[in-house]
Amino acid sequence: MEDFTGTIQDQPARRLWTLEAPFDERVRALVRDWGATKTPELVEEMIVTALKMARDEMSVADLKLMNRSLKEMRYAAKIFAPYAHFRKVVVFGSARIPPDAPESKVAEEFAHRMAENKYMVITGGGEGIMGAAQKGAGREHSFGLNIRLPFEQHANEVIEGDPKLINFNYFFDRKLNFVKESHAFVLFPGGFGTMDETFEVLTLMQTGKARVIPVVMLDRPGGNYWQTWMKFLTEYLRKLGLVSAEDFSFFKIAPDINAAVHEILQFYKVYHSTRWVGEQLVIRICRRLSNEAVTELNRQFSDLLREGEIVQGSALRPEKNEPEIWNLPRLILTPHRNNFGRIRQLIDAINLASVA
Repeated sequence: MEDFTGTIQDQPARRLWTLEAPFDERVRALVRDWGATKTPELVEEMIVTALKMARDEMSVADLKLMNRSLKEMRYAAKIFAPYAHFRKVVVFGSARIPPDAPESKVAEEFAHRMAENKYMVITGGGEGIMGAAQKGAGREHSFGLNIRLPFEQHANEVIEGDPKLINFNYFFDRKLNFVKESHAFVLFPGGFGTMDETFEVLTLMQTGKARVIPVVMLDRPGGNYWQTWMKFLTEYLRKLGLVSAEDFSFFKIAPDINAAVHEILQFYKVYHSTRWVGEQLVIRICRRLSNEAVTELNRQFSDLLREGEIVQGSALRPEKNEPEIWNLPRLILTPHRNNFGRIRQLIDAINLASVA
Protein backbone atom coordinates (compact mmCIF):
# COMPACT_ATOMS: atom_id res chain seq x y z
CA MET A 1 0.00 0.00 0.00
CA GLU A 2 2.93 2.37 0.54
CA ASP A 3 4.47 3.67 -2.66
CA PHE A 4 8.11 4.73 -2.88
CA THR A 5 7.22 8.42 -2.49
CA GLY A 6 5.96 7.70 1.03
CA THR A 7 2.38 8.39 -0.04
CA ILE A 8 -0.35 5.89 0.74
CA GLN A 9 -2.94 5.64 -1.97
CA ASP A 10 -6.43 5.69 -0.50
CA GLN A 11 -9.25 3.96 -2.34
CA PRO A 12 -10.01 6.23 -5.28
CA ALA A 13 -13.43 7.77 -5.82
CA ARG A 14 -15.25 6.35 -8.82
CA ARG A 15 -14.47 8.65 -11.73
CA LEU A 16 -16.65 9.87 -14.55
CA TRP A 17 -14.94 8.38 -17.56
CA THR A 18 -14.97 9.92 -20.98
CA LEU A 19 -15.98 6.69 -22.71
CA GLU A 20 -19.60 6.21 -23.68
CA ALA A 21 -21.80 4.93 -20.84
CA PRO A 22 -22.36 1.45 -22.36
CA PHE A 23 -18.61 0.89 -22.53
CA ASP A 24 -18.17 2.09 -18.95
CA GLU A 25 -20.68 -0.47 -17.73
CA ARG A 26 -19.10 -3.25 -19.79
CA VAL A 27 -15.70 -2.46 -18.23
CA ARG A 28 -17.19 -2.54 -14.72
CA ALA A 29 -18.93 -5.83 -15.48
CA LEU A 30 -15.70 -7.34 -16.86
CA VAL A 31 -13.73 -6.42 -13.75
CA ARG A 32 -16.53 -7.62 -11.49
CA ASP A 33 -16.84 -10.96 -13.32
CA TRP A 34 -13.07 -11.43 -13.24
CA GLY A 35 -13.26 -11.32 -9.43
CA ALA A 36 -11.12 -8.22 -8.88
CA THR A 37 -12.41 -7.27 -5.44
CA LYS A 38 -9.37 -5.25 -4.29
CA THR A 39 -9.55 -1.63 -5.51
CA PRO A 40 -11.54 -2.52 -8.66
CA GLU A 41 -11.73 1.17 -9.57
CA LEU A 42 -8.01 1.23 -10.36
CA VAL A 43 -8.26 -1.88 -12.52
CA GLU A 44 -11.23 -0.35 -14.35
CA GLU A 45 -9.30 2.85 -14.94
CA MET A 46 -6.33 0.99 -16.40
CA ILE A 47 -8.62 -0.82 -18.83
CA VAL A 48 -10.23 2.49 -19.83
CA THR A 49 -6.77 4.00 -20.38
CA ALA A 50 -5.90 1.10 -22.70
CA LEU A 51 -9.15 1.60 -24.63
CA LYS A 52 -8.40 5.32 -25.00
CA MET A 53 -4.96 4.45 -26.35
CA ALA A 54 -6.68 2.45 -29.10
CA ARG A 55 -8.42 5.65 -30.26
CA ASP A 56 -5.37 7.90 -29.97
CA GLU A 57 -3.85 6.65 -33.21
CA MET A 58 -0.43 6.36 -31.59
CA SER A 59 2.38 4.45 -33.26
CA VAL A 60 2.95 0.74 -32.91
CA ALA A 61 6.28 1.54 -31.22
CA ASP A 62 4.51 3.58 -28.52
CA LEU A 63 1.94 0.83 -27.95
CA LYS A 64 4.69 -1.79 -27.64
CA LEU A 65 6.59 0.43 -25.18
CA MET A 66 3.55 0.95 -22.93
CA ASN A 67 2.45 -2.65 -23.14
CA ARG A 68 5.82 -4.16 -22.34
CA SER A 69 6.65 -1.72 -19.56
CA LEU A 70 3.33 -2.37 -17.85
CA LYS A 71 3.85 -6.13 -18.09
CA GLU A 72 7.34 -5.76 -16.60
CA MET A 73 6.02 -3.68 -13.70
CA ARG A 74 3.20 -6.13 -13.06
CA TYR A 75 5.52 -9.15 -13.03
CA ALA A 76 8.08 -7.48 -10.74
CA ALA A 77 5.37 -6.42 -8.26
CA LYS A 78 4.12 -10.03 -8.21
CA ILE A 79 7.62 -11.35 -7.38
CA PHE A 80 8.25 -8.82 -4.61
CA ALA A 81 4.77 -9.11 -3.01
CA PRO A 82 5.43 -12.20 -0.81
CA TYR A 83 8.47 -10.46 0.72
CA ALA A 84 6.84 -7.14 1.59
CA HIS A 85 7.41 -7.71 5.32
CA PHE A 86 11.21 -7.79 4.88
CA ARG A 87 13.34 -4.67 4.74
CA LYS A 88 15.65 -4.64 1.74
CA VAL A 89 18.97 -3.01 0.91
CA VAL A 90 20.07 -2.30 -2.66
CA VAL A 91 23.76 -2.77 -3.46
CA PHE A 92 25.11 -0.91 -6.50
CA GLY A 93 28.60 -1.23 -7.95
CA SER A 94 30.60 -2.16 -11.01
CA ALA A 95 30.18 -5.51 -12.76
CA ARG A 96 33.82 -5.18 -13.92
CA ILE A 97 35.43 -5.54 -10.49
CA PRO A 98 36.96 -9.04 -10.15
CA PRO A 99 35.56 -11.41 -7.48
CA ASP A 100 38.90 -11.50 -5.66
CA ALA A 101 39.26 -7.69 -5.51
CA PRO A 102 39.17 -6.02 -2.07
CA GLU A 103 35.97 -4.14 -3.03
CA SER A 104 34.23 -7.46 -3.76
CA LYS A 105 35.29 -8.90 -0.41
CA VAL A 106 33.84 -5.85 1.36
CA ALA A 107 30.58 -6.17 -0.61
CA GLU A 108 30.31 -9.86 0.25
CA GLU A 109 30.86 -9.31 3.95
CA PHE A 110 28.54 -6.31 4.08
CA ALA A 111 25.68 -8.27 2.45
CA HIS A 112 26.29 -11.18 4.82
CA ARG A 113 26.00 -8.83 7.79
CA MET A 114 22.77 -7.34 6.49
CA ALA A 115 21.26 -10.81 5.96
CA GLU A 116 22.16 -11.60 9.57
CA ASN A 117 20.10 -8.54 10.51
CA LYS A 118 17.12 -9.95 8.55
CA TYR A 119 17.51 -7.67 5.51
CA MET A 120 17.18 -8.96 1.98
CA VAL A 121 19.68 -7.78 -0.64
CA ILE A 122 18.76 -6.47 -4.10
CA THR A 123 21.37 -6.09 -6.84
CA GLY A 124 21.40 -5.73 -10.61
CA GLY A 125 21.90 -9.48 -10.83
CA GLY A 126 25.23 -9.32 -12.65
CA GLU A 127 28.82 -10.13 -11.74
CA GLY A 128 31.41 -8.03 -9.90
CA ILE A 129 30.10 -6.16 -6.88
CA MET A 130 26.60 -7.48 -7.55
CA GLY A 131 27.69 -11.12 -7.55
CA ALA A 132 29.81 -10.59 -4.44
CA ALA A 133 26.91 -9.05 -2.54
CA GLN A 134 24.58 -11.89 -3.48
CA LYS A 135 27.16 -14.45 -2.49
CA GLY A 136 27.34 -12.80 0.92
CA ALA A 137 23.58 -12.56 1.37
CA GLY A 138 22.90 -16.02 -0.03
CA ARG A 139 20.33 -17.06 -2.61
CA GLU A 140 17.45 -17.17 -0.11
CA HIS A 141 17.95 -13.51 0.87
CA SER A 142 18.65 -12.16 -2.64
CA PHE A 143 16.82 -10.45 -5.48
CA GLY A 144 18.41 -9.85 -8.87
CA LEU A 145 17.07 -7.16 -11.20
CA ASN A 146 18.86 -8.00 -14.42
CA ILE A 147 18.79 -5.92 -17.61
CA ARG A 148 18.71 -7.31 -21.15
CA LEU A 149 21.53 -5.72 -23.15
CA PRO A 150 22.56 -5.94 -26.82
CA PHE A 151 25.65 -7.87 -25.74
CA GLU A 152 25.69 -11.02 -23.63
CA GLN A 153 24.51 -10.35 -20.06
CA HIS A 154 24.50 -13.28 -17.65
CA ALA A 155 23.11 -13.29 -14.15
CA ASN A 156 25.59 -14.26 -11.45
CA GLU A 157 25.64 -17.90 -10.34
CA VAL A 158 24.01 -17.16 -6.97
CA ILE A 159 20.77 -15.79 -8.41
CA GLU A 160 20.71 -17.58 -11.79
CA GLY A 161 17.55 -19.68 -12.06
CA ASP A 162 16.01 -18.28 -8.88
CA PRO A 163 12.39 -17.04 -9.08
CA LYS A 164 13.59 -13.78 -7.49
CA LEU A 165 15.67 -13.01 -10.59
CA ILE A 166 13.70 -10.51 -12.71
CA ASN A 167 14.83 -9.68 -16.25
CA PHE A 168 13.96 -6.20 -17.53
CA ASN A 169 13.96 -4.86 -21.05
CA TYR A 170 13.75 -1.21 -19.94
CA PHE A 171 16.16 0.54 -17.61
CA PHE A 172 13.39 2.81 -16.33
CA ASP A 173 11.32 -0.17 -15.12
CA ARG A 174 14.39 -1.66 -13.47
CA LYS A 175 15.36 1.60 -11.78
CA LEU A 176 11.80 2.14 -10.59
CA ASN A 177 11.87 -1.22 -8.82
CA PHE A 178 15.23 -0.51 -7.20
CA VAL A 179 13.78 2.63 -5.65
CA LYS A 180 10.28 1.49 -4.74
CA GLU A 181 11.36 -1.78 -3.10
CA SER A 182 14.36 -0.59 -1.11
CA HIS A 183 14.82 0.63 2.46
CA ALA A 184 18.51 1.53 2.04
CA PHE A 185 21.11 1.95 -0.69
CA VAL A 186 24.77 0.99 -0.43
CA LEU A 187 27.03 2.13 -3.24
CA PHE A 188 30.42 0.74 -4.22
CA PRO A 189 32.88 2.02 -6.84
CA GLY A 190 31.51 1.81 -10.37
CA GLY A 191 31.23 3.49 -13.73
CA PHE A 192 28.49 5.32 -15.61
CA GLY A 193 25.74 2.97 -14.38
CA THR A 194 26.69 3.32 -10.72
CA MET A 195 26.95 7.10 -11.01
CA ASP A 196 23.59 7.22 -12.79
CA GLU A 197 21.93 5.21 -10.04
CA THR A 198 23.63 7.25 -7.31
CA PHE A 199 22.55 10.62 -8.64
CA GLU A 200 19.05 9.41 -9.49
CA VAL A 201 18.44 8.21 -5.92
CA LEU A 202 19.79 11.48 -4.49
CA THR A 203 17.71 13.54 -6.96
CA LEU A 204 14.49 11.70 -6.11
CA MET A 205 15.00 12.32 -2.39
CA GLN A 206 16.14 15.91 -2.91
CA THR A 207 12.95 16.70 -4.84
CA GLY A 208 10.59 14.79 -2.55
CA LYS A 209 9.74 12.20 -5.21
CA ALA A 210 11.03 9.29 -3.13
CA ARG A 211 10.90 8.61 0.57
CA VAL A 212 14.05 9.45 2.52
CA ILE A 213 16.12 6.33 3.24
CA PRO A 214 19.80 5.71 4.10
CA VAL A 215 22.33 6.05 1.28
CA VAL A 216 25.78 4.79 2.22
CA MET A 217 29.01 4.78 0.21
CA LEU A 218 31.52 1.94 0.77
CA ASP A 219 34.92 1.19 -0.71
CA ARG A 220 37.84 -1.16 -0.23
CA PRO A 221 39.97 -0.55 2.90
CA GLY A 222 41.96 2.62 2.32
CA GLY A 223 40.16 3.38 -0.96
CA ASN A 224 39.50 6.99 -2.00
CA TYR A 225 36.83 6.55 -4.71
CA TRP A 226 34.08 8.30 -2.76
CA GLN A 227 36.41 10.95 -1.34
CA THR A 228 37.27 11.89 -4.93
CA TRP A 229 33.57 11.97 -5.80
CA MET A 230 32.90 14.11 -2.72
CA LYS A 231 35.61 16.54 -3.78
CA PHE A 232 33.75 17.15 -7.05
CA LEU A 233 30.52 17.83 -5.14
CA THR A 234 32.04 20.20 -2.63
CA GLU A 235 34.59 22.04 -4.79
CA TYR A 236 32.40 22.43 -7.87
CA LEU A 237 28.67 21.83 -7.38
CA ARG A 238 28.49 23.39 -3.91
CA LYS A 239 30.68 26.39 -4.75
CA LEU A 240 28.59 27.05 -7.85
CA GLY A 241 25.44 27.03 -5.72
CA LEU A 242 24.01 24.03 -7.59
CA VAL A 243 23.48 21.99 -4.42
CA SER A 244 22.86 23.09 -0.85
CA ALA A 245 24.55 22.14 2.40
CA GLU A 246 21.48 20.16 3.49
CA ASP A 247 21.70 17.98 0.36
CA PHE A 248 24.84 16.40 1.80
CA SER A 249 22.70 14.93 4.59
CA PHE A 250 21.16 12.42 2.16
CA PHE A 251 24.27 10.23 2.12
CA LYS A 252 27.13 9.07 4.31
CA ILE A 253 30.60 7.88 3.30
CA ALA A 254 31.29 4.95 5.61
CA PRO A 255 34.92 4.15 6.53
CA ASP A 256 34.21 0.43 6.94
CA ILE A 257 31.54 -2.28 7.02
CA ASN A 258 30.70 -1.75 10.69
CA ALA A 259 29.93 1.92 10.06
CA ALA A 260 27.79 1.11 7.01
CA VAL A 261 25.72 -1.49 8.86
CA HIS A 262 25.34 0.84 11.85
CA GLU A 263 24.16 3.72 9.64
CA ILE A 264 21.31 1.63 8.23
CA LEU A 265 20.25 0.00 11.50
CA GLN A 266 20.45 3.32 13.36
CA PHE A 267 18.15 4.95 10.78
CA TYR A 268 15.36 2.57 11.81
CA LYS A 269 16.14 2.59 15.53
CA VAL A 270 13.20 4.87 16.45
CA TYR A 271 12.00 6.07 13.03
CA HIS A 272 9.65 3.70 11.20
CA SER A 273 8.20 5.43 8.11
CA THR A 274 6.50 8.56 6.84
CA ARG A 275 3.25 9.43 5.14
CA TRP A 276 1.80 12.62 3.75
CA VAL A 277 -1.78 13.34 4.83
CA GLY A 278 -2.68 16.43 2.86
CA GLU A 279 -0.13 19.06 3.83
CA GLN A 280 0.82 17.23 7.02
CA LEU A 281 3.85 14.97 7.26
CA VAL A 282 3.18 12.06 9.60
CA ILE A 283 6.32 10.42 10.93
CA ARG A 284 5.63 7.01 12.43
CA ILE A 285 8.01 6.09 15.26
CA CYS A 286 8.59 2.84 17.12
CA ARG A 287 8.51 4.40 20.59
CA ARG A 288 7.11 7.60 22.06
CA LEU A 289 9.59 10.41 22.65
CA SER A 290 9.87 12.28 25.90
CA ASN A 291 8.17 15.66 26.11
CA GLU A 292 11.59 17.26 26.45
CA ALA A 293 12.74 15.58 23.24
CA VAL A 294 9.74 16.91 21.29
CA THR A 295 10.40 20.40 22.65
CA GLU A 296 14.01 20.17 21.50
CA LEU A 297 12.97 18.99 18.02
CA ASN A 298 10.72 22.03 17.72
CA ARG A 299 13.61 24.26 18.70
CA GLN A 300 16.08 22.68 16.27
CA PHE A 301 13.72 22.44 13.29
CA SER A 302 11.54 25.53 13.56
CA ASP A 303 12.82 26.61 10.12
CA LEU A 304 11.37 23.44 8.60
CA LEU A 305 7.83 24.23 9.73
CA ARG A 306 5.47 26.10 7.44
CA GLU A 307 2.98 26.51 10.28
CA GLY A 308 2.30 25.17 13.75
CA GLU A 309 4.74 22.89 15.53
CA ILE A 310 5.83 19.26 15.75
CA VAL A 311 3.19 17.43 17.78
CA GLN A 312 3.39 13.92 19.15
CA GLY A 313 0.15 12.00 18.68
CA SER A 314 -1.49 8.90 17.27
CA ALA A 315 -2.59 7.71 13.84
CA LEU A 316 -4.72 10.06 11.76
CA ARG A 317 -8.02 8.87 10.36
CA PRO A 318 -6.78 8.60 6.73
CA GLU A 319 -4.19 6.08 7.96
CA LYS A 320 -6.89 3.49 8.69
CA ASN A 321 -5.81 1.48 5.65
CA GLU A 322 -2.57 0.59 7.46
CA PRO A 323 -3.92 -1.42 10.42
CA GLU A 324 -0.62 -3.21 11.04
CA ILE A 325 1.03 0.03 12.23
CA TRP A 326 -2.08 1.78 13.57
CA ASN A 327 -0.80 1.68 17.17
CA LEU A 328 2.59 3.24 16.48
CA PRO A 329 3.06 6.76 17.91
CA ARG A 330 3.35 9.65 15.45
CA LEU A 331 5.12 12.96 15.09
CA ILE A 332 2.92 15.26 13.02
CA LEU A 333 4.08 18.48 11.37
CA THR A 334 3.32 20.79 8.45
CA PRO A 335 6.69 21.42 6.78
CA HIS A 336 7.88 23.43 3.83
CA ARG A 337 8.32 21.10 0.86
CA ASN A 338 11.48 22.66 -0.50
CA ASN A 339 14.22 21.24 1.73
CA PHE A 340 14.02 17.49 2.12
CA GLY A 341 17.60 17.38 3.37
CA ARG A 342 16.29 18.95 6.58
CA ILE A 343 13.75 16.14 6.85
CA ARG A 344 16.64 13.67 6.73
CA GLN A 345 18.31 15.68 9.50
CA LEU A 346 15.05 15.55 11.47
CA ILE A 347 14.94 11.76 11.17
CA ASP A 348 18.53 11.55 12.44
CA ALA A 349 17.60 13.75 15.41
CA ILE A 350 14.55 11.58 16.17
CA ASN A 351 16.75 8.49 16.30
CA LEU A 352 19.04 10.19 18.81
CA ALA A 353 16.22 11.65 20.94
CA SER A 354 15.31 10.38 24.38
CA VAL A 355 12.25 8.13 24.51
CA ALA A 356 9.46 8.32 27.06
